[in-house]
Amino acid sequence: MRIAITGMGKMGRFLAEILKKHNLFLYDINPEKLKNINIENAVISNNLEEITEFNPHIVINAVNLKNTIPVFKELEEFISPKTIIGDIASVKGDIIDYYKSAKNPFFSIHPMFGPTFANLNKVKGECVVIMEESDHLAKEFFTELFEDLGLKIYHFSLEEHDRTMAYSLTLPFVATFIFAGCIDIKTVPGTTFKKHLEIANGLLSEDNFLLSEILFNKHSVKEINKVQSQLEYLKHIINQKDSETAFDYLDSLRKNIEV
Repeated sequence: MRIAITGMGKMGRFLAEILKKHNLFLYDINPEKLKNINIENAVISNNLEEITEFNPHIVINAVNLKNTIPVFKELEEFISPKTIIGDIASVKGDIIDYYKSAKNPFFSIHPMFGPTFANLNKVKGECVVIMEESDHLAKEFFTELFEDLGLKIYHFSLEEHDRTMAYSLTLPFVATFIFAGCIDIKTVPGTTFKKHLEIANGLLSEDNFLLSEILFNKHSVKEINKVQSQLEYLKHIINQKDSETAFDYLDSLRKNIEV
């Protein structure tokens, strides 16, 4: 199969590596990101027009969210109407509206293993989402690929995906940002502090575009309101110094995190 990948960031390179048995066209507008790619027979280019001659069956758009739709629109001029286009964005947002009017069949996936915390050489057991609206041929292709990698596959609609990501991504991100915002470097760190600091350092090493696209999910504010509500209740318990209420609260938290 002929597969084009636009965007040679960490995930773009990961996808190129796991798909290297196919004929690949690897594109990035920045020539620096195309260096040190050692995939035999891959066409490597910083000129998107060259994708026309390659004539891909599938295009995986792996650029950041800000540039996803502009790249799709640029591709329209150079690819066949039969080419299946798709994204890997963490938040689908305006991409949903783009797909509604797209002339090409499309797919949408979301690998739930960021390059910071996951070992991209060992992704077995990690999670990936395949959107229900995806073209059936692409859905079959990616299902087989992800099953071979040992990934846990979930299926959501595009809208359901963004609601779920506000919970599974925005919530822990915001908690980490609050912790990072309150850090005093003169603090004597305990074990829990060190663990939180490790998570904060890892998360904040991510690209600003990625972190921003998670925060700008239209469902994020709802999750932040939940955080504010929990903080207000916790502050109330502390001010009241009510042990019985505190014990009940802590027990409810333990029950809440039971898997």
